[in-house]
Amino acid sequence: MQPFAILPIPARNGQFALSQGNNQLMNRGTLAAAGAYCFWGVLPLYWRLLGSVPALEILAHRVVWALLLVVALLAQQRRWHWLLRAVRSPRIMLTFCATAALLAANWLIYLWAVQAGQVVEASLGYFINPLLNVVLGVIVLHERLRRGQLLAVLLAAGGVLAFAWAHGAPPWIALSLALTFGAYGLLRKLAALGSLEGLALEMLLAAGPALAYLLWLQGSGTAAFGSATLAQDLLLAGCGLVTAVPLLLFASGARRVSLVTLGLLQYTAPTLQFLLGVFVFGETQSPQRLAAFGLIWLALLLYSAEAIGQQRARVNAPAL
Repeated sequence: MQPFAILPIPARNGQFALSQGNNQLMNRGTLAAAGAYCFWGVLPLYWRLLGSVPALEILAHRVVWALLLVVALLAQQRRWHWLLRAVRSPRIMLTFCATAALLAANWLIYLWAVQAGQVVEASLGYFINPLLNVVLGVIVLHERLRRGQLLAVLLAAGGVLAFAWAHGAPPWIALSLALTFGAYGLLRKLAALGSLEGLALEMLLAAGPALAYLLWLQGSGTAAFGSATLAQDLLLAGCGLVTAVPLLLFASGARRVSLVTLGLLQYTAPTLQFLLGVFVFGETQSPQRLAAFGLIWLALLLYSAEAIGQQRARVNAPAL
């Protein structure tokens, strides 16, 4: 008889039903988070369809259309109570001015990298980002660096140096992406708004310059929107959708799964980007660069194993 055919005996006080409900929520959360990372992983395919549009113009469209979509969601949910509090707080406004600038810089660098045929190096940035977050936590938040984390960070640093040696120059794209997104994540961790509200405020702050730039392009007759095909216009308008959908999936999943699960899932996106760069976009990689990636993958494996070990130790620790 298979074990799944055995009916479980309900525990007292509905504990079994509660556990079953928690498992269902975790499964849904895992699917949502995995969907977000897979979405981000294949997003270079979308940006390649807009290869004839300058990266800065795509960024401006991304901000404006994402703002419209987020505002529509907030209006549908009637979630406006946070806005007045945010506007009245100089600390919140300064924090989100900084996060909006960091997010815009990260998006612009990534868009340029995809158009320049540097998807593999861009994926390197998101591979090293989790380890950079550990370093930022030590420097800024004064968190303690565990032995396994220290070894993982040193291996990753060796991988970055090996990549720079093989490339003949530091991997500026990867380092810029990792630094901007790492700093963005740190500030958002300290911020006082939720994910949807924070994104709305960031897009609201960035929308002024973005809209002014798009209007200037339209006035000068150099805008991509409305000057080519309907398909291109729809792709530009769709920038808001491809921006908001994975963020909402991620926000939904992150509330339901453990940090360890989320940490393991986050490697899905750069892995897919790496595979796209090599097998779809034909970015050739020397054995030396692949060896550098190997060091970074080893660092991530060690980092993940250490995180899983810590999680199990906390779960199995006796209650006092």
